[in-house]
Amino acid sequence: MGRVVITGAGTINPLGSDMPSTLLAMQEGRCGIGPLEIEDVDRLSIQIGGQIKGYDEAAHFNRQQIALYDRFTQFALLAAREAIGQSGLSFSGELADQSGVIFGTSGGGLNTQDENYRAVYEAGKNRVHPFIVPRLMNNAATSHVSIEWNLRGPTFTVATACASSNHAMGQAFNMVRSGMAKVMVTGGSEAMLCFGGIKAWEGLRVMSRDACRPFSATRNGMVQGEGAAVFVFEDYEHARARGAEILCEVAGFAMSSDACDIVTPSKQGAARAIGGALKDAKISKDSVGYINAHGTGTAANDKTECAAVADVFGAHADRLMISSTKSMHGHLIGGTGAVELIACIMALRDGIIAPTIGYEEADPECALDVVPNVAREAQVEVALSNAFAFGGMNAVIALRRH
Repeated sequence: MGRVVITGAGTINPLGSDMPSTLLAMQEGRCGIGPLEIEDVDRLSIQIGGQIKGYDEAAHFNRQQIALYDRFTQFALLAAREAIGQSGLSFSGELADQSGVIFGTSGGGLNTQDENYRAVYEAGKNRVHPFIVPRLMNNAATSHVSIEWNLRGPTFTVATACASSNHAMGQAFNMVRSGMAKVMVTGGSEAMLCFGGIKAWEGLRVMSRDACRPFSATRNGMVQGEGAAVFVFEDYEHARARGAEILCEVAGFAMSSDACDIVTPSKQGAARAIGGALKDAKISKDSVGYINAHGTGTAANDKTECAAVADVFGAHADRLMISSTKSMHGHLIGGTGAVELIACIMALRDGIIAPTIGYEEADPECALDVVPNVAREAQVEVALSNAFAFGGMNAVIALRRH
């Protein structure tokens, strides 16, 4: 089994339009959550979100492309542009055949669906644009990235709700490690901040009306966000031979199913995924310094996740730093694990731990070091990124400093 490294990273999310601006916002503990600017927002009881403000699609794509690209596809293409550009890779010949794309998303082209349901049911139109299906399909972002950069290897989309990105990146990792691919472009994208998207989530009664405060006793729910993050996973020997800059190493991955409830998380399922990632990476518990938590800001998730971490790490849990960047950028659902991986790379590469902002009052059931409100400098050798989704889908990635 080969080693896998990350040689490129790109993003667009509520904290920034690229990696440098996102890293700075995470270091400063800046909040990207605010009032939503969407159609019919006055009909929603939830009117906040991690929205990418001031986004102008015409600044990035021509009219023909815009006709084909839903908002989530646009985000994925922009993030891929930055990631592949940083990697310095050009895909042709044999390398193109040995390189692919795996993305995670939950809603796919939800903005396109929302707009066209409105046109048919509210405006009474009897025809829609012929590109609606290519715009709304969940594999649209994956396919367009494959087409744009001539990536002809394994290419598909994963949809496992809030664990989609981690599942996608885990599959990409395994493909490179096994030798099935030399390079995989992977991550996730989501754009569910539209009337239909928010209205559906309102029904679950898990949304906050004012802020996302993971692990704080005063938390009152999650906040949705949007955006994308994309990474270049590359065979280590291939990267070394071409003198690539290596951001960090992907060391292990594990996934599990709770197999018990469609919405309520299981401590045992989460713990199996965390422990499995350590075992896969052949990493000792004591070597882990930072965990980017799933940390949604709901009581059920926060308490269950902290209990799972305590079970896996034992006494070492008290020495771990565990933070939720959802407090800053919101919950990007299928794209969230990808954006959160940025915080893990920052911890390993820059020695800066992103904080859990909005933290107001300690919760005895979340009695871990959640890096409250202010970023911290610390040398970290190993970091984990947790993702625990509705349906009991758990996926954990282990990263090592290079």
